[in-house]
Amino acid sequence: MTVPAPNPVLILFAHPDPATSRINRAMVAAVRGLDAVTVRDLYAVYPDFHIDVRHEQELCNTHQVLVFQHPFHWYSCPALLKLWIDEVLTYGWAYGAQAEGLRSKRLLSAISTGGSAQAYTPEGYHGRSLDALLAPFDQAARLCGMSYLPPFAFHAARRASDEAITRHAEAYRRHVIALRDGVE
Repeated sequence: MTVPAPNPVLILFAHPDPATSRINRAMVAAVRGLDAVTVRDLYAVYPDFHIDVRHEQELCNTHQVLVFQHPFHWYSCPALLKLWIDEVLTYGWAYGAQAEGLRSKRLLSAISTGGSAQAYTPEGYHGRSLDALLAPFDQAARLCGMSYLPPFAFHAARRASDEAITRHAEAYRRHVIALRDGVE
């Protein structure tokens, strides 16, 4: 008898051109096919940007952990993930006095950056920590009654060695399994 995972994971992968991202392809490959882990390639599912809100909300209802996996574009996420957030996280379902759609669930940002880890410090090129720059995601999670988890980031993606990418993808797989199994 198979014991159901206590925390099914929904990974919302958003990369407008995944063929150009070794790290994101490796991360998706590392988690695809895991039990109780659903990977949604938003750009493949919604090439016309017409999001099926009801279906996406139903998916959220059946998962305890949501993962936004994307490159960190201009201090935010790619356009389709932003549209997904705007359209799916509706008042009365995701937030508001009676909203229960996402309450007590968890949200993880799994991101890749072009800059080094040092660039995302107060003294670095961007002048702020990655946590500070991800504050809108943290606040959105709070508004929806979710817990925002520390980000899972891979820096300097364009210059990374194949070995570093492989190690990070394996670490991502272990992290997602831990979230799913409630042992993180």
